[in-house]
Amino acid sequence: MSTIQISGLLSFTISILVFFAGAGINRAVAPLRRWNIPEAVTGGLLAALVTLIAYRVFGTEITFALEARDMLLLYFFTGIGLNARLSDLISGGRPLLILLALTLIYLVIQNLIAAGSVAILGLPEGVAVFLGSASLIGGHGTTIAWAPLIAQRFGLANAMEVGIAVATLGLVVASLVGGPIAKYLIGRHNLHGPRSDEAVMGLPQKLDDTTRDDVNHVSLLRTILVMNLAILIGFGIEELMEEVALKLPLFVICLLVGIVLTNTVPRLLPRVVWPTRTRALALVSDLSLNVFLAMSLMSMQLWTLGGLGLALVIVLAIQTLAAVAYIIFVVFPAMGKNYEAAVLSAGFTGISLGATPTAIANMTAVTKAHGAATRAFIILPLVSAFFIDIANAAVIGFLVR
Repeated sequence: MSTIQISGLLSFTISILVFFAGAGINRAVAPLRRWNIPEAVTGGLLAALVTLIAYRVFGTEITFALEARDMLLLYFFTGIGLNARLSDLISGGRPLLILLALTLIYLVIQNLIAAGSVAILGLPEGVAVFLGSASLIGGHGTTIAWAPLIAQRFGLANAMEVGIAVATLGLVVASLVGGPIAKYLIGRHNLHGPRSDEAVMGLPQKLDDTTRDDVNHVSLLRTILVMNLAILIGFGIEELMEEVALKLPLFVICLLVGIVLTNTVPRLLPRVVWPTRTRALALVSDLSLNVFLAMSLMSMQLWTLGGLGLALVIVLAIQTLAAVAYIIFVVFPAMGKNYEAAVLSAGFTGISLGATPTAIANMTAVTKAHGAATRAFIILPLVSAFFIDIANAAVIGFLVR
């Protein structure tokens, strides 16, 4: 087995090619457009299949340097924060609490499904943790953090490999089912987004005659400058929190910094041109998300899924069906049965099966086609990347005690 390590600049360049490959496939395959599958997902999965062939057929493992991916994640969530006006946050209070409650309930359901399936199929006891919220709601980060402890507690030698494989497969499934769920709900209930010229997340494919294109080198540089300042403040806050033994994901800190800045600076300095709800900010956010997602999916090591076995695949299929049913029959009605609820339903696949960026990518694909959903992009990251991590850690701790 030989290994090819792709450098950072080349990895970044390949991710752009991967995005364009996905965009071309989506144009050629009409169902992908109808189901709102993100271009980066289509291209990323194709690239992952190419690396799988290289591994299986030619005995070559291809790995990518992903430092740029992590920085793009910060840009993206900072952009969400910079778009969050105080009025949106106030109106999002009750829906945020409802979405948090729904997610907490599903966290319990997911672990019960995992425990019951493991017992019926006779799988090793420790596997139940990874077939539940540790890998599916928690994703790769939570899996990697807990794998050593679970391996020691249950004597599960391949705990890391199993957990990463389940998280990877969940990410793939979440990327594929979010768009079709929203498409079904929007069509069934005849929903549509607001008619607004404001660019919140996801640039429309074409400008109409009434929309002014304000994107130029000055607006882009101004936007990037504001985002960089917010990220630098986020780095400083993260260091201060570590000194007092507090831990919060850096992208969540940057999201909160963006929210604070966008609701204070324009009021304190009214002459400052601020990028909130501009096409320039939407463009930078779109670019960051698409390249991030392409890099994440193209770097997946699909060959790690081969060791799961039929029993584990069956459990993951059950988890997927449970998530889809919960979204359609519980999440969508509870969130109001409106357009925002449909967009959040697409995003909930990322909460339940994948990761926050996957959730946002699904919602972005939907809003590009059907209109903005401002509140959804504020409350979902706070639930999936902040509150639920705390609850998930407590549940996992209970399961491995």
